[in-house]
Amino acid sequence: MKRIILFLVTNMAVMLVLSITMNLLGVGRYLTANGVDPAQLLVFAAFIGFGGSFISLLMSKWMAKTSTGAQVIDPQAPRNQREAWLVDTVHQLADRAGIGRPEVALYEGAPNAFATGAFRNDSLVAVSTGLLSSMTEEEVTAVLGHEVAHIANGDMVTLTLIQGVVNTFVIFLSRLVGYFIDRAILKNDRGVGMGYYASVLVCEILFGVIASIIVAWFSRQREFRADAGSAHLLGAREPMIRALARLGGVEAGELPKSFQAAGIAGGNLGALFASHPPIEKRIEALRNQAG
Repeated sequence: MKRIILFLVTNMAVMLVLSITMNLLGVGRYLTANGVDPAQLLVFAAFIGFGGSFISLLMSKWMAKTSTGAQVIDPQAPRNQREAWLVDTVHQLADRAGIGRPEVALYEGAPNAFATGAFRNDSLVAVSTGLLSSMTEEEVTAVLGHEVAHIANGDMVTLTLIQGVVNTFVIFLSRLVGYFIDRAILKNDRGVGMGYYASVLVCEILFGVIASIIVAWFSRQREFRADAGSAHLLGAREPMIRALARLGGVEAGELPKSFQAAGIAGGNLGALFASHPPIEKRIEALRNQAG
């Protein structure tokens, strides 16, 4: 579940940097000098919101490698038979999915795996040593198919767009509410006061929680699609069903929080905020899949 949490944290950090930069350049003061212009504020919010999400996306592979300590396998010189099999399997699945062959990496940890990258033809699939040691080759192949399906489905780009939209409205609505409270309730008619900044901070937290629910809902839907994608790539549902059942019986490796929605393991953080559906529901969806 590493990739999404890292993506979200990076996204928030980039948004903060962009917001500070825009304020230092005087854009924030310009917007509030003589009253808020909604159109200009929306453009400002979109710049910060989408800027944060797209920069996070472009940094995703580097952040993934850094946060997990994943070591990319040289496809021309794997160090052992296990690495050679892993690279060959991922490349075969990528060829079937019609995408560029991803980088393949290994990292130390309990059973888990993730895929990330800004482009379908320039991505990364990382697998934990715990996953390889606890599953059969068929089950590992199903997990790899799940991750390749994420890439083929363009899930990271779609997530970026959704995150950009919710970022934009969090910033936009927070500042509108802050301006209203500062002017209409606190009766401040000279620029903006502490009431504005305090209200914006509180609203960004509250609206951010709501935005997280939206992003988590999308993340859960894409897990069902990736499970189905793995079944399609392997030509059978049973390997993915067995892999999920095994994952349900082991302690899934904890991934950095910024990558939480990217891993294979099921989430149990609560229905609204979980990045993954319960494993039982994923298995049921696969069993009910036509054909």
